[in-house]
Amino acid sequence: MDNITHTLTGLALSNTGLNRKTRYALLALLIGANLPDIDVISGFWGSADYLKYHRGITHSLIGITALAALLALVIYLFGRKAQPNPKKPPLNGRWLFLVCLIATASHLLLDFTNDYGIRPFLPFSGRWYALDIEFIFDPVLLTILIAGFALPALFRLVTEEVGARKPGYQLGAVLSLCGVLALWGVRLAAHQRAVNMLEARTYGGENPVRVGAFPDMVNPFEWHCVVDTDNAFRVLPVEVLSGGLDEADQAILFKPQRSPALDVALDTSTAKIFLNFARFPWAEVEPSDQGTTVVIHDLRFYAARQTRHGFEVRVELGKNLQVLSQSFSFRPPGKPF
Repeated sequence: MDNITHTLTGLALSNTGLNRKTRYALLALLIGANLPDIDVISGFWGSADYLKYHRGITHSLIGITALAALLALVIYLFGRKAQPNPKKPPLNGRWLFLVCLIATASHLLLDFTNDYGIRPFLPFSGRWYALDIEFIFDPVLLTILIAGFALPALFRLVTEEVGARKPGYQLGAVLSLCGVLALWGVRLAAHQRAVNMLEARTYGGENPVRVGAFPDMVNPFEWHCVVDTDNAFRVLPVEVLSGGLDEADQAILFKPQRSPALDVALDTSTAKIFLNFARFPWAEVEPSDQGTTVVIHDLRFYAARQTRHGFEVRVELGKNLQVLSQSFSFRPPGKPF
């Protein structure tokens, strides 16, 4: 998820009452909710390295525990030097570690819900896991979290004007987190409905080998779907409320024949990193007078109506199949991610 959502989740968790358990709980939750993304520094070495290391060890169960312990230790060492404030709770080391662990775990949970996924069992297993119910940025979820803070703030202003006792933020925080869980419940049910619809039919006389349903940014009932059959991939939209699954609106992407050019491209370091991540990889082999271009897509992020796509590897080969260049891009040229 985006870091604004992570930050607001930390703020909401703080206002449920965790901020009264120990001093610096709010600080710990805001930092801890974003701390696993420290692996973004891998982006300095290029997009392929970013793909390799992002959501890696810092997004594992061991990683979030180690980060929580480190964050708690740093805050505790600096915090105990500060003057005690009788209006605030005392510094409690056990609660501080628990709060930090809740913060880093919330990051892992949010990232697990989207279609990018996480590798929670590193370093023992590099397998990706994803719930596939959330887009990487969800404005609906973000609105729920903002409302959980903004509405109590508005009520405090109103009560201040009339001289009444100011309400706290706890109820708004609890309701916003319940709202997030409710949204996930709706998305989870819709996702399962989409998967069932995909599995219940044949495609060009072929049964599906695998299917995937991936969320729309806003509408929880619209899904970008991929069907894997023996000879082709099919990319199509599904609308679960109407039962809409229109094969006329699908893109049929035939699987390429194995060739020396494809084998060389798949053996490049960038392609190997990508294939470890991609769930529905599909390659295009484009020969020309100068050589061969091989483009490998992850169909989770493939837009059938676009000529250039995100999450793709491009390998340029010479006439003798020597590798001239290899690159990975997260987004189509000129489009924000």
